[in-house]
Amino acid sequence: MRRFVSAGPALLVLLACLAAVIGAPIAIDRMRAVDTRTSIRLAQQTIESDDILARIDRAVAAVADAVRPSVVHLDAATRSARRFGSSTGSGWVYDSRGHIITNAHVVRGAQQVRVQFADGRVDLGDVVSIDPFTDIAVIKVGEGPHLFPVVRSPDPAVSQGQRVFAFGSPFGFKFSMSEGIISGLGRDPATSESSEFGGFTNFIQTDAAVNPGNSGGPLVDARGELVGMNVAIATARDNNGTTEGDSAGISFAIPLLTIETVVDQLINDGIVQRGFLGVEFVGRFPSPRPVEVAGEFRRGVLINVVAGGPSDTAGLEDGDHILAINGQQITSLGIIRSIVGGRKPKEAISVEVARAGERMAFEVELGEMPPEVLASRSRQRIEQVLGFRLPVISPARPEPVVQVVVPGSLAAQYGIEINQRILSVGNRRVESVRDAFIAFQDEGLLNGEPVQITVLPDGAPIGEIRTLTIRLP
Repeated sequence: MRRFVSAGPALLVLLACLAAVIGAPIAIDRMRAVDTRTSIRLAQQTIESDDILARIDRAVAAVADAVRPSVVHLDAATRSARRFGSSTGSGWVYDSRGHIITNAHVVRGAQQVRVQFADGRVDLGDVVSIDPFTDIAVIKVGEGPHLFPVVRSPDPAVSQGQRVFAFGSPFGFKFSMSEGIISGLGRDPATSESSEFGGFTNFIQTDAAVNPGNSGGPLVDARGELVGMNVAIATARDNNGTTEGDSAGISFAIPLLTIETVVDQLINDGIVQRGFLGVEFVGRFPSPRPVEVAGEFRRGVLINVVAGGPSDTAGLEDGDHILAINGQQITSLGIIRSIVGGRKPKEAISVEVARAGERMAFEVELGEMPPEVLASRSRQRIEQVLGFRLPVISPARPEPVVQVVVPGSLAAQYGIEINQRILSVGNRRVESVRDAFIAFQDEGLLNGEPVQITVLPDGAPIGEIRTLTIRLP
């Protein structure tokens, strides 16, 4: 009996310890559950008291409802003696007359374009005109009540950080919508692949998800108003993809101001007149560099002035550094070219320059861009795609004699050979390299049209003239 009594307290202590070991976690879990339940209740009360996220969702859904009827999906078919091809992309309704806007690279060379609207209706569209230098094309469909023109922003100026939405058909998923912000302005992708032939960039950069198939789709702001058009993406593999690669959070759009200037001319005139500043850029690889202005360093592009040109008339001088045009800071040559080339002749622009350490401002009335300037910008792309090379333009060797043909290239397949002299392009006789590329441009080579050329081996008798038909893919 005494042994039991003496052992009792020890057993009680042991049982208490066991209860604590087993019960404490249960009690802690219950306390945590109470805390979590309280946090959930407080969070729900916060959500109920402020429906800002629900209001944002409703606003985004309203943007989709407002824009989607204006978006179209495009299927473009091309046929030639050598190949059949097709491409898909996006576009948007420009006006009630049936004009649809998209990228030039979506419909270049297309014989047939199927235009599908958000309600399922499909029309056949005709390519009205293409501007390869800005990668903009106009398609025409029949008029009707199914046309809902996109609302264009009355203020084309946009800001970094501004919310935007991209529409289109990524990977064939038609009438999709993605959201992002404007990541940067005045972008000039590293290579001409992103900007097609012309090098007119000045792109809006966004982080909205844009993929192959989004090309030509509208980019709208938080009011559902158009501020740009999707044109290119940068990928982890390369940074020149208009049609290659997946979204990596960097996409580019053509600004609304450029779109309106080009589209109105394409619709009304079928051609685009471009402004000409009348300056030459100094150095083999000119780029903005630091220049001291009133004790501060700004970035500017060193220029020489074309005698008798618009800048010369306005008072600019050799050795000036262009700092800004129309208030936009110059970060690349592409910005200058796109701002100037996106405006019509006789339009006035403000040019800010640095001269002898001082800031000076001029108003320049633009002239009309000479055709040889456009031809020089398209030359690199034409030679790259076809796989051949003509001499550098110089007084010593002006004749268009083929110097290089890449084995297996399109040029080789078409029958172009080294030492052939190009005699004519279309019905136009050419005497120089400059003449040849101007003729390529005028005959529609950049628009995907087949172009006939006559060639003769250098020094061969006239009887060996050959006629070839070339076409950009």
